[in-house]
Parts: sequence; structure tokens; C-alpha cells
Amino acid sequence: MEMAGLRSGRGLGAHLALGLAALWMAPTLALAQPASDATPEHPGAAVYQQHCAACHDHPEQTRALAKAVLGQMPAASIEYALTQGKMKPMAAGLSETERANLIGYLTGGKPAVAAADWTAGMMCPAGRPINLAGPAPVTTFGFDKANTHALTAKQAGLTKAQLSTLEPAWSIAFPGATTMRSNPAIVGKTVFLPVADTSTVYAFDVSVPARPCIQWTYKAGSAPLRTSAAYGVLSDGRAVVAVGGSDTVVHLLDAKTGKAIWTRKVGSYAYTIVTGTPVILKDRVIVPVSQFEIMVASPNAQVCCNNHGYVVSLSPRDGSQLWRYDTMPEAKPVKDRGDGKMLYGPSGAPIWNSPAVDEKRRLIYFGTGESNSPPVSKNTDAIIAIGLDDGKEKWSYQATDKDIFLAGCGPHPKPDQLNCVSDTVYRDVDFGASMIIGQAKPGQAAVFGGQKSGAVWAMDPATGKVIWRQPLGTGSPLGGVHWGIAYDGKSIFAPISIVGKKLPDETVDVTTIKSGLYALDPATGAVKWVFATSPDCAGERQKRVPSCGRMFGISSPPTVVDGAVIIGGLDGYLYVLDAATGRQLWKQDTAVAYQGLNGVAGKGGSIDAAGISAANGLVLVNSGYGMFGETPGNVIVAYKPRGT
Repeated sequence: MEMAGLRSGRGLGAHLALGLAALWMAPTLALAQPASDATPEHPGAAVYQQHCAACHDHPEQTRALAKAVLGQMPAASIEYALTQGKMKPMAAGLSETERANLIGYLTGGKPAVAAADWTAGMMCPAGRPINLAGPAPVTTFGFDKANTHALTAKQAGLTKAQLSTLEPAWSIAFPGATTMRSNPAIVGKTVFLPVADTSTVYAFDVSVPARPCIQWTYKAGSAPLRTSAAYGVLSDGRAVVAVGGSDTVVHLLDAKTGKAIWTRKVGSYAYTIVTGTPVILKDRVIVPVSQFEIMVASPNAQVCCNNHGYVVSLSPRDGSQLWRYDTMPEAKPVKDRGDGKMLYGPSGAPIWNSPAVDEKRRLIYFGTGESNSPPVSKNTDAIIAIGLDDGKEKWSYQATDKDIFLAGCGPHPKPDQLNCVSDTVYRDVDFGASMIIGQAKPGQAAVFGGQKSGAVWAMDPATGKVIWRQPLGTGSPLGGVHWGIAYDGKSIFAPISIVGKKLPDETVDVTTIKSGLYALDPATGAVKWVFATSPDCAGERQKRVPSCGRMFGISSPPTVVDGAVIIGGLDGYLYVLDAATGRQLWKQDTAVAYQGLNGVAGKGGSIDAAGISAANGLVLVNSGYGMFGETPGNVIVAYKPRGT
């Protein structure tokens, strides 16, 4: 979803990650000798204008990284994207010299920053054992296997009253990062935080809440990490952490040492990617798999389309595959495009979200994305249940039919756009948000889902029948409901990032819907209260948050703690609300400059993707999201109750 999901996290056009130091020394980069104030005469300027500007100069429309964001990244990050990552198809025609000149033009020859430059000074005292004793309140994207995104006061170490008195405790800034997309896993006094742009997992010890230290770091390679961290204890008693990367490699780590137990590449297609967070059970690791063919397949030179999403169950012993569920059969030739080349289908149904695992019913629930080519599979834009033990489909409900979407096509493609079709609603309204297992009312189980169409759904978990549907606008490729919803047993909390426009087949009055947070009755879907956000560009905020007048909705999932709801805005504001009434209890601007506890200068920005978690008396907030024209940043900020 980032696209649709590539941000969902999904999110397409995903972030680029910090490459290895060896990449920085590669011969291709050595060719670039740019001036520090790269002028239009720089040889890379023409390469950028010819091959990159159409997307990167219009990030809100194309979901690409803005040119200014690329300029904040190390050269090795861009090198990886062009040679191994998402930009590889677009850069395939560049010579080594052109690629090197382009990188030099964008970065001004900025070298990569070695992690050891700051991590060495934050390592925990020798002999201090890693602290995994105590509860594990956050073990996957939605915090628990039901994806509720809710914590008790005991789990968080915080009460609603304390959440109205928060103040900054510390921040840590990550050199070269522009997009803080990953939620940590938290167990005992240890916070396992993946940082996408550094391709690194950090194990922070918060035994001394005011002064965290690092127990270990794990470098995943040169590919950006994309998932949040998952934590679990295997049947043999080993505590483990799992993360996945844009290269589709899943890493299972020993939680105590940070050493890899195994790595497993799960990608099957040219544009496969892993974004949804794995779920660790005693006897298996469940991994959702996505794909970003949606972003690259509209040009006539591309073969379209043959990628689709799937779920794999891996053995925790060695990473071998136990079973695999595919959202659709393999693509076959559908028709001649008109030039003697074939259009393939079906395709699509990427899985951007983290599965909800129902061990009682032995089912797994997840949502899918749009179709990329005809014929439209019934499993696109759908909520699906599969067997935990065998991966077989139990039921599937398609929320939006005929949603064939490729970036660059449009609902009415030109005759010379041979991979584009006209028989489509062209909405890109997948389920980027993870499904939640709960109760509609006492005695009536439900699976709740949020869609980028702006609709929130309640489904019967056994049959897939609709209990209710509540439209909150008409959404867009970037939401509607984007990254997630939350559930505390009393309400469903649904964030709306973009309201959308009036559509012929949707009766909701979009003029009455506002960006912000909606509390819904789990039994009926009725709106209980609304907290509307509004633009704030006063004073210097316009400079710090250039998109403040356009992007101020809520895209990241809400976090519920002890009767309070914590939400973060696309404009960088952090809010605490009363869960029962929606009344604002506290507000903080995170899109400011920071001097990190690690000695690194940083800055906050948009709060998006997996933004907020809590434990050990701290609220942890990722601030900075450089995708889709949002405001980049590179910090995790910890807040504590005043006086503690």
C-alpha cells in the first residue's frame, strides 16, 4: 500500500535505505566529483531532468521521494535503489557514468555515515545482561496477535491522567534516515527498533528510562528494512525477533544476542517486496508478501502484469517453507495489447498489512490490494481468512470490484498506453490497515478492517459475512483509512487521512467528513465522536513543514492506552485524546529540531506508517516520513509524564 500501500506500508515508491560502506567506495560512485552546491551545469542535472524529474518533482502525485529528500540521503542509499532496489527498472538504461553523475548531482558527494560513529558511545556497560524479563506488550505491528493497537495502563506503565502531562524525555537521531516507518517490538526493558534507511535493528535497553543504551545492533545488509519488528518465544524457549526487507529477505534473530538464526528470501517475482510485519508463533513465522508492479508496469516497454501477493508460513528452526497461500493463480496471456505483445493476468492483490492470528479458530485474517491487470481476481481489495495450519482459503470478501490500477494510467487511458485498461474504477483502495479480531457486541465475534476507500468494515470471522459497513468519505490511494485502526473493546478508532470526493456509487456526504479520528460503535459502526484536525502553518511552521496546508490528516494507526488515544498527524502534531469523548488532553509539535541523546542532530517531520508505541512509562514516537510529499525526519522521540 505504500503505494497503495507502499506506504501501507505498504507504501509504494518506498524509502531508500542506507547502503553498506563498501557501496560508497564502489567504482561507480568514485566517478562522481560534484560541486557542493550542485548547479544546473552539473553533468547529473541533465540525467535527472530526463529520467527522474517527472516523478520526483511531483511526489504527491507520483508517490516518489521528493528531490529535496533525496538530497538528504547518503549516496550509497541512492546507489542501492538504482542498482538493486525499486528504481532498478527505471535506471536500467543508464550507463555507469550517468548513474554516478546523477548520484553526485542529488547528494553533492555526501559520504555515508558509519553507524559506529555514534553507536559505540551508546553501548550498554559491559556485563549488563539484556533485560527480557517482564511482559511483552508490543510483539508485532498491531501490538498483539489480534492487532488491537491497544494497551492497558499496566502494559504501558502509563495512566490516562499521566498521558495529559507528557514532556520530552529524550530523542535519538539516525544519520542518513529520512523515513521512520517501523514500530519497535518491546519486551521487558528492551526496545527492538528497525530503522529502514540504516538497514539496522537496534536493541535499546531502557532500564534507566532517562538514559537508554544499546545492547546490540544487527546490520541486515544494504537493502532497506521495511517491516516493523516482531517478537516471540519459540517452542524450545528461544526468544526471537523477526524483520523483513525490501529485498524480500526475512531475518530471524536471537533476541538476546542479535545474531541471525537464519535468513530466508521469500520473493518469487520481479517486484516482490515484504512490508507487512511477520507474526511469530511457537511453531511458525507467518510472513505476508506484497509487490510493487503497480508502480512500474504502465510504460509500454514493461511486461504487464504477472506479480501477486501471498502468505508464507516458515519453520522457526531453519526458515524452510511449511505452506504458501497465493491470492490468485499464476498470470497467463490474456490478450494481444495491439502491438503483438501480450497482456498478462490476473495480477495484484498485494498484502501490505500484518496478519491477525486467531489461534482459537485456527485462522489468519488479512486484507489485500488492487488488481494490476484483467481479469480482476475476486481476492483483490478483499478481506481474506485462511487456515493457520494449512494455508487454505476459508473465505474471501471483495470490498471493491474492478479496481485495476497502475500508476500513470488513469481511469481513461490514452490509446497508446497499451498496458492500461478502461474497464476499471481506478481507485487503488486496498486494505493497508491490518485486520483486528474483537467483538461487535458481547457474544458476537467480529473482524474489523479499514480500507483506503474510507470505509470501515465489521465481518463475521467464521463466514466472512458483513456485519456492518461505515463509509467515512471516499478516500484515495493514500487513504481514507491508511495504515491502521485500533480497538479497545468499547470503540473502533479509525483515522482518516484524506476525505476524498463525491463518487456516483457512494452515498456518503463527503462535505460532512473531516480528516482526523473517528470513534465507532463496534456493534453498529455508528459514529460516537469525531476529532477533526486542521491545517496549522503559523509562523515558521510553513518552513519546517512545507505541506502543512495540505497534509494534516491522520494516517498512522491510533494507539490506545488506559482510556486515552494517542494519534500522530501528517503535519507532525502528536495528540492525546479522551477515548470516551474525543476531548483533546494534550498536544505537541514533533516537527522540530532535536539534539539526539546519541550526539546526532536530528529533526522531526510527518508522523506516518507505524508511528506510536508505549511501554515502561514512555511513549515512543517515530517522527519523519519522506514519502508522498510529506516532511522527512530521522528521530524517535520518547515522552514521559511530567515529574517522573
